[in-house]
Amino acid sequence: MIYLTRRERFNAAHRLFKKEWSDEKNFEVFGKCSNPNWHGHNYQLFVTIKGEINPETGFVVNLKVLSKIVREKVIEKIDHKNLNLDVDFMKGKITSAENIAIAIWQEIEEDINKLSCELHCVKVVETENNSIEYYG
Repeated sequence: MIYLTRRERFNAAHRLFKKEWSDEKNFEVFGKCSNPNWHGHNYQLFVTIKGEINPETGFVVNLKVLSKIVREKVIEKIDHKNLNLDVDFMKGKITSAENIAIAIWQEIEEDINKLSCELHCVKVVETENNSIEYYG
């Protein structure tokens, strides 16, 4: 078994809040991340797949194919967008890094698992101090 990771980057704005709560309650729970005027991050996304090396190609998967899936299913939908308002796969979810990682997994899992490999991990780096890893 071998593991291969592809890194992508995206920039996005969001607000952590529950609409049924007051601004005061949202601030109490989410702090400055509940700013009604949004805030943004320069995210890094790491998608790790696992599988066996194809003896004909020497690859576990063709990186061009993996990159295309991630770019079409995620990056094109999320980069320079408002996660709360513009991203279909984040509708109705609190836009925490945890939920972003899970939603990305759900967006790409089926297409990746059709390849000769299996999705292993989605890692979202929100800041230099905070990252999330989701293993499905």
